[in-house]
Amino acid sequence: MSGKASGKPPADSAGRLAVPAQRPDARVLRSRDALGDALIALMQEQPFDCITVQQVLDRAGVSRSTFYSHYRDKGDLFLSDVEDFLELMSGLLTRRNAPPTRLAPVEEFFSHLADVPGVRAAIDASGKGHDVRELGVGYFARSIEERLRLAGVEAPAAELRATAHALAGSVFSLMDWWIRSNQPITPKAVDVLFHRMAWSGLPAGRAGRS
Repeated sequence: MSGKASGKPPADSAGRLAVPAQRPDARVLRSRDALGDALIALMQEQPFDCITVQQVLDRAGVSRSTFYSHYRDKGDLFLSDVEDFLELMSGLLTRRNAPPTRLAPVEEFFSHLADVPGVRAAIDASGKGHDVRELGVGYFARSIEERLRLAGVEAPAAELRATAHALAGSVFSLMDWWIRSNQPITPKAVDVLFHRMAWSGLPAGRAGRS
């Protein structure tokens, strides 16, 4: 995970995150990327509570004034970096124009998790796993709700939102099982399992089932 955008944007009246009107310039993005990468690297070397902002700055090669123009503290940097990653991952299927019957990028998400065991361990050790999971469910739920609408699933708004939240929660429940069980099946197999379970309780919609 590394910073790709600004910190958490404000929520609208429905509780959804507003999309920034204008993205930061390339230099700002590079600074945020460097800060996020530095923090994640340091988290794999020492406990989160022992990391200082100065260590992050030294590792990233970024000035203190630049850091504080974007973040309150290292915790704010961490959550911003996580949100940037979750925004990119949860929206992956839409950006790739995947079939609407694919509701969540489970295969891609789990493949990434398999590639970064050190990051996973560092997040768990930092005590921030609950925060990451809560953010993840929120981002995936919003994306899944959009995918359900795209697939033509018709339901009252509150019911559709509840369904999307439940499905997002199941992604992270599967993640917990998969990691604790030492990845007994492939990410592709988990993806197939998730979608089979999801569509077994959903109407096919206009897009049909694959």
